[in-house]
Amino acid sequence: QAQLVESGGGSVQPGGSLRLSCAASGISFKFYAMNWYRQAPGKQRELVARILDNSGTNYADSVKGRFTISRDNLKNTLYLQMNSLKVEDTAVYYCNAHFDSQRDYWGQGTQVTVSS
Repeated sequence: QAQLVESGGGSVQPGGSLRLSCAASGISFKFYAMNWYRQAPGKQRELVARILDNSGTNYADSVKGRFTISRDNLKNTLYLQMNSLKVEDTAVYYCNAHFDSQRDYWGQGTQVTVSS
């Protein structure tokens, strides 16, 4: 049974940093594209960053140069290093594992709040 568990969220001041983690179990992690999404109140869920099985990465324009996605296939863990955080980064952040339409899994989300 696939399970994704996020951790590392919290409250931070603008300009601060956080590192999110997503521990995966029940899937062949190294074969999955792994994604971080976020959803702010009243807004649609949006893709923040993606890392493919070959470690290629993509970022939303709003986080380029500030966020770094990475994966450790030995630990079955996905990371998101978030630096220079802005108020508009406030959202619930979700981990997603995608192989195909039948094998697409989500974590429960972790809250990130950026405020002064």
